[in-house]
Amino acid sequence: MRTRSLNHSVYQLQYHLVWGTRYRRHFLKPKVVENEFFESCWEVVVKKCPTLYIHTMKTNLDHVHLQIEIPPNLSIAAVVQALKINASVRLKKRFKFIKDMYLDGSIWSVGYFVSSIGLNEESIRRYIQYQGKQDSGKTMRLGFGPK
Repeated sequence: MRTRSLNHSVYQLQYHLVWGTRYRRHFLKPKVVENEFFESCWEVVVKKCPTLYIHTMKTNLDHVHLQIEIPPNLSIAAVVQALKINASVRLKKRFKFIKDMYLDGSIWSVGYFVSSIGLNEESIRRYIQYQGKQDSGKTMRLGFGPK
């Protein structure tokens, strides 16, 4: 996992985000996803939130998975909202069948799932327990960092 920095902070924050289509309708077909949905996500990163970093994106017919780095100065909810709004507007403009499916608003369900992706809990525990101990002059492998 990369270490990133802002003016006054250094961080390693990755998240797994999942959200679904409204009414679980199956419109995330390959042509929609490859041509427009991925572009809408990259547009948010490049134009609106350049400190975001999308590692991986994958869709099913009715939901989206992202592995994304979000800096501590942005809320997860704000990032999800920006991604959903931008994709909704772009997909409804580009595909008439999606616009006709959702005449009354957003194409996405209201909620989302988020899970943090971090270092191994046991590795962190060992690292903290090791703090303050005398350096024996040997390199100790704690189970994280570059190999």
